[in-house]
Amino acid sequence: MTPAQLRAFSATARLGSVKAAAADLAVTEAAVSLHIAHLRRELGDKLFTRTGSGLAFTPGGLRLASRAAQMLGLQDQTVLEVQQAGAGRRLLRVATSSLFAEYAAPGLIELFAGRADDLDVELSVHDPQRFPLLLLERAVDVAIGPRPATVDASMSCTHFLNYQVIAVVGATHPLAARTGPTGVAELREQTWLLGPSAVGRAGIVPSVLRRLQIPEDRQRIFQSHTAAVDEAKHGTGVALAVTFAVSKDLADGDLGSSAAPNCPRGAPGTSSPSATARPRPPPPNSAASSPPRAPPRPCCAARGSRRAGSVRRSM
Repeated sequence: MTPAQLRAFSATARLGSVKAAAADLAVTEAAVSLHIAHLRRELGDKLFTRTGSGLAFTPGGLRLASRAAQMLGLQDQTVLEVQQAGAGRRLLRVATSSLFAEYAAPGLIELFAGRADDLDVELSVHDPQRFPLLLLERAVDVAIGPRPATVDASMSCTHFLNYQVIAVVGATHPLAARTGPTGVAELREQTWLLGPSAVGRAGIVPSVLRRLQIPEDRQRIFQSHTAAVDEAKHGTGVALAVTFAVSKDLADGDLGSSAAPNCPRGAPGTSSPSATARPRPPPPNSAASSPPRAPPRPCCAARGSRRAGSVRRSM
């Protein structure tokens, strides 16, 4: 399949008719129909049929519509990046965990990118367990999140940040009035309000859930950690929060910390290290089988990436 064929089909799916797609692309209806016919033959799917109320897409046609938009967007992005590279602009691809992306990445990236006018930073959120693979395949330049269980010899990993995670409840929650530790059995009966970092096995949040053996049916996963904490303020459950992000709520009395066995409460020693990892450049005159050398970067960008982008251990 060609970009022209995908563009014709994507426009047809978006606008709902071949005629509208042809007008949008400034081509004839016959040209759009020809492109779609090629796709039907290649994929072995009708993609859509015409009905009295418009076009009815097959399941395969709906999937292609989604993929076509992604592929065309990637093509446009690639063209732009190549043009920018030719004009002297550089791109730093940063992968982070969801916790770090929500609370620390925006400010860090803004400070880092501000050090070089010719640098663009592309941020993507991934399961920390995928960091080593992403780095080895050169899909990203730097990963920030929990330290991988194993670090390949071709990668460098630097610890650069400690942060504390505490269990919090709303002011009206029964656990808010407790002065001593809450029993593990009682904690397992609570509703746990969690952000996306609870999904997977790497990181402090999954670790706490495993240590306490919180049943999956007691876990509610929200689209963001902030949303989970906001729900906890209503007294509906227990949330795990980064200390600095809820310090004002704790001071104002909107949230209270809950002490529990094996559950961090912000005390010294319960912080989790954050690290960044990056591919280690191969030595000079290395064999052809060695990983490809990363594109050279100016000293200011390299130093910045080592401090804030070469530690793969984070929230």
